[in-house]
Amino acid sequence: MRRLTLAFCGCGSRARTYAGIASEMPDRFALVAGADPVEGRVEFIRGKSDRPTDFKGYASAEAMFAAGKPADVVIVGTQDAQHREHAIRAMELGCDLLLEKPVAHRLEDVLAVQAAARRLGRRVVVCHVLRYTPFYAKVESLLRSGVVGEIVTANFIEGVQPWHQAHSFVRGHWSVEGKSSPMILAKSCHDMDLLAWLINRPCLAVSSHGALSQFTAAQAPAGAPARCTDGCPAASQCPYDAHRYAQPEGRRWLGMVYDRAKEATDAEIITWLRTSPWGRCAFRCDNDVVDHQVLALKFTGEVTATFTMTAFDDGRQLEIFGTKGVLRGGAFVKKHLGCDLVFTPHGWNQTAEKITVETPTGGYAGHGGGDAGLMATLHAELTGADAAAMRTSLEVSIQSHRMAFAAETSRKEGRTVVIETSAG
Repeated sequence: MRRLTLAFCGCGSRARTYAGIASEMPDRFALVAGADPVEGRVEFIRGKSDRPTDFKGYASAEAMFAAGKPADVVIVGTQDAQHREHAIRAMELGCDLLLEKPVAHRLEDVLAVQAAARRLGRRVVVCHVLRYTPFYAKVESLLRSGVVGEIVTANFIEGVQPWHQAHSFVRGHWSVEGKSSPMILAKSCHDMDLLAWLINRPCLAVSSHGALSQFTAAQAPAGAPARCTDGCPAASQCPYDAHRYAQPEGRRWLGMVYDRAKEATDAEIITWLRTSPWGRCAFRCDNDVVDHQVLALKFTGEVTATFTMTAFDDGRQLEIFGTKGVLRGGAFVKKHLGCDLVFTPHGWNQTAEKITVETPTGGYAGHGGGDAGLMATLHAELTGADAAAMRTSLEVSIQSHRMAFAAETSRKEGRTVVIETSAG
């Protein structure tokens, strides 16, 4: 097995997760380079390399690419709006890609990355990690076995979770569409990908509604200042009080944006919050992405689906209705029934079957084991004889992105958007 060299374009939370997993597969991967404006993040990647003295660190993606081809594979983990530039430049230097989702923040940029990959003959794996989880692999296996019969309709829900919404999509990197991506793409292109994969048919049309309702100045508690650290009279009752970042669960989230979250004292964290975006009142930010959105989708063969993204629930849920039965699963089923999936066949006197899926419990159980699952198959995906067999190739991922962009157009323009199924 030929070792693939890996370079990290952006060394944030996601890249560091992949670096940690890859470092445990020394027969497959060698970590050789990293680029990030924050030196400590590059040094973290260096620390995971088995050749740290040869590891090359750079202060920017541009500096890394200016030095020539950095590795066999570049892991692009920069911000959404930078993906097009960094992905195409890496491919032009002869690198294959592991590309964080979304592929890019605008449809024209997604198509430009696709065109470059085709022109240059490069392989691109998109980080739709949920396809690699034991849970969704089981769902896909059940559907392909025919247990539910022909799929007629489906209902998917993504509960973003209120604190997550405030952290990432109100205070955080994905809060302003013009600087990042629309919510349906930034957060829910996973779900668009799952719908496309599990239904296994082209999507023909999308209709969507949604809005930003809660995280606005109109909903701010009386007397709330611009920053939680300025002394808010509602702090003790507010679920979004930034002082919660100093608590154990809050530090887990803080570690995604503040590199010293684990070792910093409470006082240091509060000092950092006084000037950080994450110290702002969650009702007085510059956010404009929606906090709830619904979609109605039509697929070929008269198959239909609905999808709900809401800040005000926690976890993903699915219902798939077939001609032979109904498959339900996700967070609600797990919490209330103690299993992962329930299959209920049609007909009188039928017994529902509870199905439990084993999920990794080790250090890389993130995304339900999908992060580790993705890295476990990455080498084979990039070196296998048949590029068309790649599970989350760029070509496969295009449909989910088209669905998301169509949904956002529908939401803004108040009309059903038809998707061109013949588009490449």
